[in-house]
Amino acid sequence: MTASIEAYSGTKAAQIVGITYRQLDYWARTDLVRPTLGDASGSGSRRRYSYRDLLELRMIKNLLDAGIKLESVREVFDYLRKNVPSDITSAHLVIYGNQVMLCDGDDWIDVVRKGQGVLNVLPLASVKDEIDSALLVELRPDGDSAAARSAVGS
Repeated sequence: MTASIEAYSGTKAAQIVGITYRQLDYWARTDLVRPTLGDASGSGSRRRYSYRDLLELRMIKNLLDAGIKLESVREVFDYLRKNVPSDITSAHLVIYGNQVMLCDGDDWIDVVRKGQGVLNVLPLASVKDEIDSALLVELRPDGDSAAARSAVGS
């Protein structure tokens, strides 16, 4: 089974991404990132997150770690989902204070619509590498990273 079609429980997703389960639960309940493979539908049901969900969750964590407010992160993701429907990890976000801009080729797009200036580039492709690395640890906790890389398809 490849990482792109495997389902991850909420607990496992939080662990891989590096957030608390409480954060994950809040983000799901407030529609920031809903699990695409299975949402909780009552007591005892479990959320099931996809690989792409893990990438989005890690991007959110990185934006929050960079000092972007959660309400601005929501605006960023609304924009990305509407305007970068394919591989969002191929985009680059530029962060300056509370402003977030999308670098799309030669174009700079203020995704929060409030900012000016450019300072810190956050390449989203690194998010994929971070998740893949965390998955390697999950696949081969005994340290056999070469076998784990081939299992993920790296």
